Parts: sequence; C-alpha cells; structure tokens
Amino acid sequence: MALHPYDLYDVRSLLSEEERAVQETVARFTDERVLPIIGDCFDQARFPKELIPEMAELGLLGASLPEEYGCAGLNAVSYGLICQELERGDSGIRSFASVQSSLCMYPIYAYGTEEQRKRWLPDMAAGKVIGCFGLTEPQGGSDPANMKTNAKKDGADWILNGSKMWITNGNLADIAIVWAQTDEGIQGFVVEKGFAGFTAQEIKHKMSLRASVTSALFFDNVRVPEANRLPNVKGLKGPLGCLTQARYGITWGPIGAAIACLDEALNYSKERILFDRPVAATQSAQLKMADWARRITSAQLLSLQLGRLKDAGKMQPTQVSLAKWNNCRMAIDIAREARDLLGGAGITTEHCPIRHGLNLESVITYEGTETVHQLVVGRELTGINAF
Repeated sequence: MALHPYDLYDVRSLLSEEERAVQETVARFTDERVLPIIGDCFDQARFPKELIPEMAELGLLGASLPEEYGCAGLNAVSYGLICQELERGDSGIRSFASVQSSLCMYPIYAYGTEEQRKRWLPDMAAGKVIGCFGLTEPQGGSDPANMKTNAKKDGADWILNGSKMWITNGNLADIAIVWAQTDEGIQGFVVEKGFAGFTAQEIKHKMSLRASVTSALFFDNVRVPEANRLPNVKGLKGPLGCLTQARYGITWGPIGAAIACLDEALNYSKERILFDRPVAATQSAQLKMADWARRITSAQLLSLQLGRLKDAGKMQPTQVSLAKWNNCRMAIDIAREARDLLGGAGITTEHCPIRHGLNLESVITYEGTETVHQLVVGRELTGINAF
C-alpha cells in the first residue's frame, strides 16, 4: 500500500480518534476558508478578521483550557494539530490563535483569579474579546529582564508607563496582557482598550506576517485597577511560562508550512516540463523532495513526543527549545528550497513557498530566536549559562 507523501511514518496512526477528528476539522477549515483568500490577504497586508467567529465556533481559541470557561478542553496534541493545520494556511492565522490562546487566555487562567477567569475567558473563547501579549520592548528583544515598562501603586490602582514592540494582534485587541516592573518584581496586568493613556500603533511596511496585525503599544500614566492585576505569579516565570505554552504550539505550526511547500513543489514539478520531461523526473528534484520528507517526518515525531510529554505533565522548557529550533529551521529551509524549485513562478504569492518563507523569518525569530534556543540546549548539556 502506498505511503502518504506527507506522512511517511504513518504518524496519523499514533493519534487518538479525537485527535484525528480535530486535525480533519481544522484541515477542512484551512482548505475551504483560509487558502482561497490568504494570498490576497498577504498581498494586501490584511488580517482576515471575518474568520474569527468561525475559528471560535470550531473551538480553536483557548482550545486546551477547561470547558467550564467556554473552551474545548482538548489535550496538548490536539492543540498542536490545530497549530499545524492553521499554519499550513498561513503563519499569521496560527499566530492569531496562538496569541489569543497561549499568551492571553492561558495567563488569565493560570495566574488570574476565578473572577478574572469568568469575566474574560468565555468571551475570549467566543472571539468576542481579542487579546494581545505585551512583553517585548524596543530595547529588550531576547533579554526580557531588561524591562523598562513599570507599574507604581497609587491607592487602590496601579499607574502604568512604558511601551511594548512587535505585538501580534495589538490593534485588534480589546485587552492586553502587559508585563511590567513593580516594587515586588515583574507582574502581569490586564489593560483594557478604553483605558486613558493606552494606545496602539500598527507597524507597517512588513515583508513578513503580512496577513497579521503587528503593533507597538504605549502606556502614558495608564490607571489600572487592582482587579486587573494577575495576582498568582511574580517575576519572569510568569511571562516565560506563557512563552513555553506558545512555543509548544510553534513547534507544530512550521510542520504545516513545510507540508504546504512540499505539496506545492510536488504538484508543480509533475506538471512543469523541461527538456522533454517533468521536473519531478530529475534526480535533483527527487533528492530535494526526499530530503524535505525526511525532515518533515523527524519534526512530526519530535512534536508528537513533546505533546505526549506535555499531556503527561513531564514537558521541560529545554525540550520545547529543541523542537522550536529544529522545526523552524526545517520549515524555513524547505520553504526557501521549494521556492527555488519553482523557479521564476516561486517569487509570486500565487504559489505558497515565498509567502511561507517570508512568514517563517518571523516565526524563527519571535518567542526566542534560533540562537536563544540553541543556547538553552547548550546550557542543559554543559550546565554553563552562555547568555
């Protein structure tokens, strides 16, 4: 029996019935709703907001959080498969869901009060309230401890000053999860769109994640009530805990992008005739695509095992770093090589490799650059911090 070209090790057989159903549902959504419009959205630098209600209806927002808050209560592997299928469409679509789920809903659930959970999570799961995550600062980048944004206690409230940069969903967001220095260490605050002194400015002229909203956030004496402080965590472990959740999903996302590029290259190379034979009949093309399949298979097995560890409560941040490093590098290399195999046709957004390749320039950078994750693994191996 012939093997599936995008699943040579039959990873699908290792999934539960529910996990397969989740993958099929999101794959159908991507095929029917995302792929027909995403090339134009990328060209127009437009995030397709009209898809948010459908994503919410499918249970893709906060998918792994408990059902009592309006969420789907899925396991980690199912959430990973959601990320894979959304990014097969576009990194911008997966980034939206990842930020909403892992960087905004998760900290409210993990670090917030029951009142905060009930206030925001059901509406966020329904797509009625959109969130963004304010950690990165212009001077900070890979050094989040170098945080300048601060919050000072003022009676029953907090006064927030500072700025954040490269914030996905910023101008879409109704609330921002903002991390700030306080006299008691770094703390998280839910900053609402209407608070005086809080503004968002969309970042233009991007060549990556064009079908995604990226913003700078500014806080000028923003008064935040104590009821909006996330009380159950202090220090960098708060935002870093959120990033671990999001990075887990990112290990799956690039697999989808790589599969999309392989699919495009396979189909194109069979139809494109050069020197009286299809490109797919040449050794050079077959060697490339065979190597892509090898790398995709390795990434699939890596993320699946990571998901099983996460579901068992055994996942470690170093394991996430290894998978994020490996899978982002895998996908960006495949996207670049697929663009090359398509020749001149590969430079247009009528074909997906150039779009995925440009998007992956962001994915390989955000939530820990490749170098950061290499050094995390190096520290684990040697016991020496080289940061």
